[in-house]
Amino acid sequence: MHLERRFDPFVRPAFDALLRDPIARAITALINLRRPNEGLRIAEERPMPDEDVYLDSIISSFEKQMRLLWKPGGFERGGNTKTHGIVRGEFIVHDAIPAELRHGIYAQPRTYRAWVRFSGPGPYVTPDIEDVGFMSISIKLMGVPGPKLMDEERFTQDMFGVSTPTFVTPDTKANAQLQIESLKNAQLFYFLNLHRPHILDFIMQALWIKTQSSPFEAPYFSCVPYLLGEGQAMQYSVWPTSKRRTPIPRLPFRPPDDYLRDAMVASLAEGDVELDVRVQRQTDPHRMPIENNGVLWPEKLSPRISVATLRLPRQTFNAPAQMEFAKRLSYNPWHCIPEHRPLGNQSRARRRMYFELSKLRHTMNAVPHYEPTGDEVFE
Repeated sequence: MHLERRFDPFVRPAFDALLRDPIARAITALINLRRPNEGLRIAEERPMPDEDVYLDSIISSFEKQMRLLWKPGGFERGGNTKTHGIVRGEFIVHDAIPAELRHGIYAQPRTYRAWVRFSGPGPYVTPDIEDVGFMSISIKLMGVPGPKLMDEERFTQDMFGVSTPTFVTPDTKANAQLQIESLKNAQLFYFLNLHRPHILDFIMQALWIKTQSSPFEAPYFSCVPYLLGEGQAMQYSVWPTSKRRTPIPRLPFRPPDDYLRDAMVASLAEGDVELDVRVQRQTDPHRMPIENNGVLWPEKLSPRISVATLRLPRQTFNAPAQMEFAKRLSYNPWHCIPEHRPLGNQSRARRRMYFELSKLRHTMNAVPHYEPTGDEVFE
């Protein structure tokens, strides 16, 4: 894999342009052939048997791994572990949104301040060229009015995305299996084994993981659904508005260990960065499922519609104090208003999983939970 990562940028653009989407459609069709149609309605959830058992297993695996990897005072997150950077942003809701999308934070034109964390995969903090080619974005909107589904934060709305359009596991049962293999540092055997293989999921992930050029130059996908007002479900995504691609230094030799952060620093030193936020409504309960997050929602059934701009103003963000600030924050999809309640078994699991793992990290680092305001200043 390390060898492939050094040469991937020379062939990946042609592969993506010609083959990625047709292969993704074919794999999605094969996944759907194996799925029964449960006759659910739009935005309807159906809990899995033994969800709590699988969730307990997931949390246990993460806790064991975190305690093995980190010492008190230096605990990192269990997933999406490496912080490339945390930057100030503005989430600007557009004023020409279709009526059916005008719910929750999209109900009216408005600008929210945000703290935006860009990160790499976990559970390790590795040189960028040695990770699997996967990135994530965590957006914390501030000043969001109304009641929240978790009372530990009163004015925030958290949003998440990863650089693959389907999640690495379809449900919590599979995720529990993945975390057991991850604890043994044998994640590949989750996908490739004789008992419970996930080969189609592996192919879907492989179509999008690659040698990344910059955290600002990849799309991010929520992968899991959320309410869009009462009786509607959505997934959202965040897209770069520029087609610029930052050259990866020194390839095919070894790039700097933190070249992705370096690319962010260079971009924000030159000027603002803008990302396009898009919403995709659920229109087919079977082909756009709530409880299976390994299925790609087809755009031909429901196009992604631009609803907001995430603007990252020109700034300097890599001071040690600001990088440490990222460790103080807790992101949780249940930091949200009821109109955007997370949906599905993996979203239900995230509420307790994220809370307990964040509490463990903060306890081991002797850092209390902190709700930001956007007024934070770093020297």
